[in-house]
This record gives sequence, C-alpha cells and structure tokens, in this order.
Amino acid sequence: MPRPLGELEDAVMTRVWKWNRPVTVREVLEDLQQERSIAYTTVMTVMDNLHQKGWVRRESEGRAYRYEAVSTRAAYAAALMNEAWSQSDNPAAALVAFFGMMSEEQRQALRDAVRIVQGPETPAPPPAERTPAPESPSDSAGENPGSAPEGSGR
Repeated sequence: MPRPLGELEDAVMTRVWKWNRPVTVREVLEDLQQERSIAYTTVMTVMDNLHQKGWVRRESEGRAYRYEAVSTRAAYAAALMNEAWSQSDNPAAALVAFFGMMSEEQRQALRDAVRIVQGPETPAPPPAERTPAPESPSDSAGENPGSAPEGSGR
C-alpha cells in the first residue's frame, strides 16, 4: 500500500499529474523554481526515487528520461484513504468520524460518488405474487385422480 508522499515528492508528482504527459527533470525543475530555490540534482534524485517506488515510469530520450505517472492523483488519494480505513478496528466508526469532518461540499461529492458507483436508481420491483410451491408426487398421488401411481410406468 502506498505511503504518503513526502513534501518534495508531492510537489513533483503534482506537476506530473497536472500536466498529464511525459515530463523531463528540466521541466519540473523550471516549474518548481518559480516557488523555491532547488537544484537540478535534487529534482533528478526525487524523480528517480519516484521511479524506484513505482509512482512513475520512464523512457530514455537522448541523455535524459521522460517520466510519466503510473496512476492518477485520484487513485493515489483513494489508496491512502483505503489504507487509513483498513487500519481501524471499527471501520464504521472511522467512517462516521471521517464524514463528520467533511465540509458540505465534500459530503455532496461523496453523495455524487455513491450515485456513480451504484449506477442509475431503478425503482424496486413490486413483490412477486406468491404461488404455492408444487407438491411432491407422494403428496399429490392420492389427491389428483389423473396422477399415475409411482412405478406404473406412465
């Protein structure tokens, strides 16, 4: 199960997810440098670590690599939530506590997600009319004159 990404790993993955295409270390570096001072070798090391951990795949392009996310940010977040939930000794209580922390916007997103997972709502079919279960041959042999006695060959 995935461990939460560190701060710099998350900053790098945020760009990879946002751009949704193979990226170079240089591209990520230039974008990160708009927010902080960071060395090329640091970004290269982080991206190599993300590759080793299975977060990105890479393909050689000349003397450099192009990195691409293996899964989406949504899948990462879902895996983290699942991991946290599975650690609880009372999953129902954990969910109730989690839902209690949600904003109204998050609760609406949850309702929308449940509708998507459940599919379109269809009205429940009316209860089927109950028909008596068929009787076994031994029960009905004496009651139905058209029945053949057992062993008669009919």
